[in-house]
Amino acid sequence: MAQPPQTPDLSGLLAQAQQLQQKMMDAQERARQQLVEASSGGGMVSAQVNGALQLTALKIDPQAVDPRDVGMLQDLVIAAVNQALLKAQEMIQGEMQSVAGGMLPPGLF
Repeated sequence: MAQPPQTPDLSGLLAQAQQLQQKMMDAQERARQQLVEASSGGGMVSAQVNGALQLTALKIDPQAVDPRDVGMLQDLVIAAVNQALLKAQEMIQGEMQSVAGGMLPPGLF
């Protein structure tokens, strides 16, 4: 005779979900405290971004400052900042995936 289906252990699932949520929050905090850096123009402009996606430092080599070509400097700053933001996003995603152990779909974080 077939046995009736077992009901899932909801309290156990809830506890696991809470543990995963805490681990994710811890990973987010670790990521916020990490810094990544990127540069452009052969290192003439460098940008540092934290895991909260905030620009924390910007360094510009004096040789990159040409009053006759401000547009080039602006482009170098934009390139460095965007690259640093991309690196920070990748770092955050790596932290989240390491905690979730493949349980989350790609691109969620």
